[in-house]
Amino acid sequence: MSNNQQNFAINMSAKLIASLIVSTILCLNGCATTPKTAENEKDPYENFNRSVYKFNDKVDGYVAKPISDGYRYITPQFIQTGVYNFYNNLKNVNVVINDALQAKFSQGAQDTGRLALNTTLGLAGIFDVAKNIGWEQNEEDFDQTLATWGVPSGSYLVIPIFGPTTFRGVPGAAFDTAANPATYVGGAVNVVSLINTRANADGALKFIDEAALDPYIFTRESFLQWRNNLATDGKYQASYGPDLDIETEDNTPKKDTNK
Repeated sequence: MSNNQQNFAINMSAKLIASLIVSTILCLNGCATTPKTAENEKDPYENFNRSVYKFNDKVDGYVAKPISDGYRYITPQFIQTGVYNFYNNLKNVNVVINDALQAKFSQGAQDTGRLALNTTLGLAGIFDVAKNIGWEQNEEDFDQTLATWGVPSGSYLVIPIFGPTTFRGVPGAAFDTAANPATYVGGAVNVVSLINTRANADGALKFIDEAALDPYIFTRESFLQWRNNLATDGKYQASYGPDLDIETEDNTPKKDTNK
């Protein structure tokens, strides 16, 4: 890796961490006078969060969506799948680290094997060989590790560009970014990853906009349910009704039937 690439990777990580911290401070300062109610304890900064949600929605509509639509149109499906698999494989480094931090040694052994198999026989992860033999992808990150250690999730936050998180998720995201090898592979490659991720999320975003009476509430409740489900290894039961239940699904890119 050249010095320029190393400097870029370090600067990108620093900017991400700084952005998360600054956004959190702004949220706290800007919303400190917002009264807490029994119904709103998980989202005491709702007014601020809603304004950031609207900003993110505008950025997505005017920038991210047009770019991702163009990417989906010109990129063959097998390349989209390969890009997804490549970054998903790199993410397994984070999974293995957090397996160890959560003392999930048996799962960690399998996840290590999954990483090794896909990195070698799967040609750097472009092909998900491990899935074909029954080694499914596990989801572990530092936010879940902090939950295992007893750290409460804290209030719900919506951060500019990055989207929904919680107070516990801020240091979690900073740690995972620093630990993920994808951070250091170069700027252009990371841009492709972001575009590919947005393209894969298109169907879910359309569903939220079309089906939810209040997309902000739907997104918040869905996000918190998903995070709690991960933090408790599937033991969490939602308390706000079946309409917002989400099933875990395979996020592998599907063929775009609208082409």
